[in-house]
Amino acid sequence: MDLKRKLSRLSSAGPGSQARGPVNTVAVAPVVEAPAVEARAVAPAAEAIPPVEEAGTTTIAEVLVQALRKRLSMDGEGEPAPGVEAGAPATQAPEEGHAEEGARARADGLVDLREEARRRFAAKQGGATGGAADPRVESLRQMLSFWAERQGTASARKALAPVPEPRALPVEARSTPHGTVHVAEQLYPPEHCHGTAPVAAALDVEARLVAGLALHPELESVDFTRMLMLDTETTGLAGGTGTVPFLVGLGWFEGRSLRVQQLFLRRMGEEAPMLRLLAERMASSSCLVTYNGKSFDWPLLRTRFVLNRVPVPKELPHLDLLHCARRVFKHRGEGARLVHLESKVLGHHRVGDVDGSLIPELYFRFLRGTDGSELVPVLEHNQKDLLLLAALLGDLVRRFQSEGTEQQDPRDLLGFAQVAERAGDAQRALTFAKVAAESGGPVGIEALVLASRLCRRSGDCETAAAHLQRALTFAKPGQGAVLHLSLTKLYEHSLKDLSRALYHARLAAPVELPEDHQLRLERLSRRLSRQGA
Repeated sequence: MDLKRKLSRLSSAGPGSQARGPVNTVAVAPVVEAPAVEARAVAPAAEAIPPVEEAGTTTIAEVLVQALRKRLSMDGEGEPAPGVEAGAPATQAPEEGHAEEGARARADGLVDLREEARRRFAAKQGGATGGAADPRVESLRQMLSFWAERQGTASARKALAPVPEPRALPVEARSTPHGTVHVAEQLYPPEHCHGTAPVAAALDVEARLVAGLALHPELESVDFTRMLMLDTETTGLAGGTGTVPFLVGLGWFEGRSLRVQQLFLRRMGEEAPMLRLLAERMASSSCLVTYNGKSFDWPLLRTRFVLNRVPVPKELPHLDLLHCARRVFKHRGEGARLVHLESKVLGHHRVGDVDGSLIPELYFRFLRGTDGSELVPVLEHNQKDLLLLAALLGDLVRRFQSEGTEQQDPRDLLGFAQVAERAGDAQRALTFAKVAAESGGPVGIEALVLASRLCRRSGDCETAAAHLQRALTFAKPGQGAVLHLSLTKLYEHSLKDLSRALYHARLAAPVELPEDHQLRLERLSRRLSRQGA
């Protein structure tokens, strides 16, 4: 129930009350006095207040101020309320250009009136012999207090809110054979670092390692000195024809310097020249490097080529670093968001970066006629994403190449070991697994299981069993049943040690169905008895 309805109910409460005045009349219930105070005449249960237009007020709060001041004057035996001259209007409309000061003054006036009402009511109660205050009056006071606090806070916030300085977008109109394209460019020197990773390290990656890291054999023949990094900012995630890439960020190396070029769409319907310029850049590149580009950026751009009747460029080998990051860093349990990896892996913390969810609305406001001030952070955000792509690629390949010789998080070492195993690089996987096993705990157990599996595939079953036995030392009580089952199979089928197999089989009961477990024990017991005979 809102404030007007509550006050309306108060105005009609009590015996003999009648609805008086026009529709926009607001009534305030008077303070109920104790029975012992009989010398003063008690006002009627509710008094009508002149309409808002007649009172010269514009808000319900100003009407309430007028009512309270009038009531306080009556309770004070003709003495006007503090700060109110006799016969003066209760409130005055604020002068033009002083809306904030007027709101603040009204809020302060309400606070003063509330305190004055509370003081006088307390004085009356002190001289009374009994009786209780009307709860409706206290409820009204609380509502007025709450409104006053909100008005004061809003006015202060509005007065302190910084006003951004108008800035033009750092893009220039560039004439091309296909039409005008608005472009922003920046060249980063070879020594530029993004966090702790040098951007130019992406030039030093070995194609064979990149192909293994990405589980993409086609990348083995790619010349990564001609790679093209791609990142887009769009009008949202509506999908289909409803999503438009208004900013296409491109990055490529010139020597060992990284050039970042951003193609900006100043208004809808001008995509064709921008897309043709993108197609030309792709034609001179060896591959695409993106983050989630296989699922989002490139399918979206391909759709825009078709809708704008621009020939779709030949698809290039595509390195999506999101897939690599998910495999390597999955044991951290923190997800694979690009900005998160930027801070946790590369040590770069963005300050004042624009929230990605706000980018579509900022662009729509630009289209509606605002200046380019709010889109400048969007261009900076896109530039940082492109720098991050180059830095992350170089850092991932360097770590993968080190085979655990440098200090790394054991969870990342386990991730690299699993990627190397899937890529068919058993020796690299085993090296990573052995280093990760030194940490112990769940990571150490999983690394030793992987090392055991690799040794068993290579025919070294004794070492495979030793890795599993070591893993048992890291397992907590009740967690080693799976390891015992693996040892059972290893001793029975590969090492032919039936007594050890039976020992571990008895401890593997929690992870087997009862009937399967019983059949395994009976089979091992029969084989042992025949062997002994």
